Amino acid sequence: MHEITLCQRTLETIAATAEANGARQVTDVWVRVGAFSCVEPSAMEFCFELVCRETIAEGCKLHLEVQSAECFCHHCHQSIQLLSSKVKVCPNCGSHDLKIDADDGLTIQRIEVI
Repeated sequence: MHEITLCQRTLETIAATAEANGARQVTDVWVRVGAFSCVEPSAMEFCFELVCRETIAEGCKLHLEVQSAECFCHHCHQSIQLLSSKVKVCPNCGSHDLKIDADDGLTIQRIEVI
């Protein structure tokens, strides 16, 4: 489960940013997760709550946005979206000849503090 490590690194960034800006408490964090990041949202939420205990972000609400993968099918010439890295087939024609534009990272979009 790599979610715990991702949460620890995310918390480090959040805490450093909040403290550098004189915040007393982090209340909300918006994070975008790439379609092919292999992050399980429920595991991420659980781990985030765990690593935030007794920190400036304790009780912080995590808002996850899981991106879809934008794809183009060279067989049927349609733009499609894939929601999982496990299924790399065109839902229209069944072709595997896809140009996939997907992120495999995690990005902190916004931090709300008091």
